[in-house]
Amino acid sequence: MEENLTEHGKSLAAPAIFTLIFSLHFVSKYLEFHKKKKGSMSELDVQLRAEIKQLLKEASSLTQPSTFAQAAKLRRMAAAKEKELAKNQEMHDKDMKLSFGTYEKLLTISKVLTYVVLILWFWKIPITTISDQLVQPFGKLLSWRSGAYLKDNVVVGIIPWLIVSTRVSRFICRKVLE
Repeated sequence: MEENLTEHGKSLAAPAIFTLIFSLHFVSKYLEFHKKKKGSMSELDVQLRAEIKQLLKEASSLTQPSTFAQAAKLRRMAAAKEKELAKNQEMHDKDMKLSFGTYEKLLTISKVLTYVVLILWFWKIPITTISDQLVQPFGKLLSWRSGAYLKDNVVVGIIPWLIVSTRVSRFICRKVLE
């Protein structure tokens, strides 16, 4: 009876670990997506860029020696607007770093702790079994550090399962959120 419960627990370990890893990567990609979305140019930045472009266009059209002073004045105004634009972007970047930086650090720490806890918890414990025919050349690699070998099945250890789960969850998150 006890052996049956541990087998049932092992069968649920693989999807539970995958779900946990997927949720961590989904939250990470979600933060990146919203960071990019908020990081897009504001209306003020767009307006400043348009004014700079217009001023430089007007200055380049004034090529006569008699209009040199007016062209220089327009270039100086464009340079001042470029400085203002750079200042606005710097402030926006600081705001973004303050608002998302804490969440990103917390998420990174939680990812590392989750991986360490999972590795320590499932070290030398088989996560799942896969038919030997499905993973013919990679059977030994997948059963690395699992601690058990079966006749017709490959026993998957925690480290290969984490690697596979990470790759698949990153792929799915990339496709879903982009």
